[in-house]
Amino acid sequence: MAYTLILHLGNQAPVVGEVDELPKPTDNLIILSNPRTREGKDLSYIEPNVTRVIWPVSAITLIEILEAEEEEEIIGFVRE
Repeated sequence: MAYTLILHLGNQAPVVGEVDELPKPTDNLIILSNPRTREGKDLSYIEPNVTRVIWPVSAITLIEILEAEEEEEIIGFVRE
């Protein structure tokens, strides 16, 4: 299950992305997939074709974990 995180990095705008596992207290690095801004735009300091970024935990001031969007069960009209 992938988790969506918001990383707050020093004096930069927050970065949104996904991780496969939540970081553990012993981790030194966080590997973030699909890095983007909160608005979904590319980050200006990362090349547009980059899909994964590795950040050292020492550069991160705060990590927010977003709730997973659960798939809604769609019930259509059924004529019996």
